Amino acid sequence: MMRTGRPRTFDREAAVSQAMHLFWEHGYESTSLAQLKAAIGRGITAPSFYAAFGSKEALFREAVDRYLTTHGRVTDSLWQADLPPRVAIETALLRSARMQCEPGHPQGCMVALGVMTACSAANKPLMQLLADSRQRTRSGLQRCLARGVETGELRRNSDIPALTVAFDGFLLGISTLARDGIPLAAIEGGITQIMTLWDNNRADNLPRQAAGQ
Repeated sequence: MMRTGRPRTFDREAAVSQAMHLFWEHGYESTSLAQLKAAIGRGITAPSFYAAFGSKEALFREAVDRYLTTHGRVTDSLWQADLPPRVAIETALLRSARMQCEPGHPQGCMVALGVMTACSAANKPLMQLLADSRQRTRSGLQRCLARGVETGELRRNSDIPALTVAFDGFLLGISTLARDGIPLAAIEGGITQIMTLWDNNRADNLPRQAAGQ
C-alpha cells in the first residue's frame, strides 16, 4: 500500500500572505528562505516548503499576484470610464496613500518599493512583474489625461507626457514618505497640491472637480 505524505501543518493561504508581507518589507533578494519558513509556521522543512510552493521564485510570483489582486487595486479608478478623469486620478492617489499608511502590513507600496531594491542581473526578469504593474498604472494616468483632453476638460495643448510623469512620480514617491513616517494628512495635502497641475491645464470654462464631489 502506497504511503501518502504527511499533511501540511500550515494554512497555505495565510502562508502566501505572510510571504507577501516579507517580500513587501524587505524585497525579493533580501528575504531569505529561513525568514519565509519562520513566517509560514513552526516545523516546516525545506522539502515541505518546496513541495508546497515549488521555489522561492514561484512563491514570490504568487505573493505579487496576491498583492495586485488585493492592496494593489487602489488604482482601479484610473480605468473607470464612468468617473470624470480628474476624479479618477485624485481617487487613485488618495486610495493609494491611505493604503500605504494603514496599519496591519508594511508601509509603502510593494510595487513601487520593488524598483528601489537592489537586484542581481539573474533576478531582473522576475522584477518585470512589478515593472509591468508600474507601467499599467502609468498607462492609466496617461489614459485619464488624454480623456480629459478629449472631453474638453483639459486644454488641447496640455503636455500629456509631462503631466503623466508628474502624477506618476508623486504616486511612486508616496512609498518613501510612508516608510519615513510622514503623516497621512500631510500626504493628502500634497495630493491636493499635485492636483493643481490638472487645474492649471483645464479649459477656462469648466469648474474644478474633486474626488467625492
